Amino acid sequence: MNPIYLVILIVILGIWSYNLHKKYPNKENNEKKALIENIDSIIFAGITALIIITFIVRTFYIPSSSMVPTLQINDFIIVNKFVYNFYNPARHDIVVFHPPAEAHAEGKDFIKRIVAVAGDTVEIKSGVLFINDVAQNEEYILEPIMYDMERITVPKDSYFVMGDNRNNSDDSHVWGFLPRKNLVGKAVLIIFPFNRCRTF
Repeated sequence: MNPIYLVILIVILGIWSYNLHKKYPNKENNEKKALIENIDSIIFAGITALIIITFIVRTFYIPSSSMVPTLQINDFIIVNKFVYNFYNPARHDIVVFHPPAEAHAEGKDFIKRIVAVAGDTVEIKSGVLFINDVAQNEEYILEPIMYDMERITVPKDSYFVMGDNRNNSDDSHVWGFLPRKNLVGKAVLIIFPFNRCRTF
């Protein structure tokens, strides 16, 4: 929801609640009192939910196998949109983002794992990911990487992201670096299916 629409809605609901209290200033009987209190509770809960959904979290549906085995097709997750206002994204964070133009996926959001941050070097050889010339022990990936990539350096305000299903993922090894401005937020929780509920 556009924040402007949220502000307008809050103002409208506030005026409506104020008019109810003005119409029944003394809360003349228990029935009217209960009605007004219930309406106030609904308005408060609705505004709180809208603020949370608009500014703090969002849900995200997993449409592909690029993050298997960590995330399965049809998983629903919670994404914290607010967290990166307080600290920088780090290696191993699972993030939702608007893919850069080079990914040719306009209108879609992607979910991948940050494997390298600005200033890091990235190289893939013999099925192993090297960050700053150190081989990474990636127990969470589906299988060893079946391609090589020459050593590159991640530029300022950018990230190198990869799917955990390394051999079936449209990620930075295909289309390049992810600009920080494209980040939507950090994946924090699987909420459905219920038997897969867990935090990251």
